[in-house]
Amino acid sequence: MDHQVKIGYSFWGFLGPGITDTPDGGRSHRRPFIDGIIAADHEVVFLQPNRDLTEAGDHIADSHLFDAGLPPVDVLFLEWRWPISGRNTTICGSPGHTCDLHRQNRLLYHYTHRAHTPTVIWDKDRQLPAHHPVRQRPNVVVCEATLTPRRGTVPLLFPLDDVLLDAADPVKLAQRERPNPLCYIGNQHGRNAAFDRYFAPAAARTRHLIAGKWTHTSRWPNLNFIGRVPFTEVASLYGQSLATVLLLPDRYAAAGQMTQRIFEAVLAGCLPLAPATINRVHMFVPPQLIVNSGGDTIRSLHWLDNIRGSHEHVNLLAACLERLELFRLSRQLQNLNEMLAPLTANRDVQPAGGRS
Repeated sequence: MDHQVKIGYSFWGFLGPGITDTPDGGRSHRRPFIDGIIAADHEVVFLQPNRDLTEAGDHIADSHLFDAGLPPVDVLFLEWRWPISGRNTTICGSPGHTCDLHRQNRLLYHYTHRAHTPTVIWDKDRQLPAHHPVRQRPNVVVCEATLTPRRGTVPLLFPLDDVLLDAADPVKLAQRERPNPLCYIGNQHGRNAAFDRYFAPAAARTRHLIAGKWTHTSRWPNLNFIGRVPFTEVASLYGQSLATVLLLPDRYAAAGQMTQRIFEAVLAGCLPLAPATINRVHMFVPPQLIVNSGGDTIRSLHWLDNIRGSHEHVNLLAACLERLELFRLSRQLQNLNEMLAPLTANRDVQPAGGRS
């Protein structure tokens, strides 16, 4: 794409650390992605509320433009929202209501359907139904954060800032003290089976910690659940841990969709053990870190403990860093440009407008 476009960007989350008691995996990658778009000389206006300011009291997003109306844009970009019972499906103003879904519906109607504005939908959670009519519109591109996107969709992986990847030093990472052999950072939703199979048997036999929202833990009474932690503590927890296990919901594992946890861990030198059931797992981790069972996890932890700080440890970290090239920000920005180019090629089409 060789021309500037104005992008109306809709996301429900934060550019900064946000607040602790809320899910938002985008905090690891959203700000570099936005910064990269702007650095490519495009204009961005945010179409959802400034939650950094209103909820976290953080002025990190003050330099960006937020618009609660329907400003003129060349492209609508949606981080896809879906119905969540009791939260965004309730009446506006009712207790616990969030208006992300209502706002998204308004944006879709105004821009995508009525004004035929080029629209990119980033289905980051694989929640857009396969037969949703929006998929059939000629002005819409749907992308997924997966190596094997569904038919009619294109890949857009969670982006990792080039600067962070280029600065990572496997030698220094291998030399760090790591008092925890094992950790897991993330929420429980959709992960019970993988947790039981790959993580719990090893955790029962070694020092560990489990951070995140785990509301039903009675089946694991002796494991160390510490609850949600501030986003600012994630890198430190990984930096104190020798290894983690990449636990994915089945719909992610089957599609080869890896979350941001892999680069959060590896950049801190925490080695990611990956279940063999993850589609194209060999593209995410070296073969020595692929596990088939809890027994494999236990054996891997013993081996990793024995090679701490060694040349073998350094090489293993280097191999993990090499595989993070998949997520490199500049690569994802190129993917975005390739999506936008045909959508915005006809510059005679006027951007959607409306009163704010």
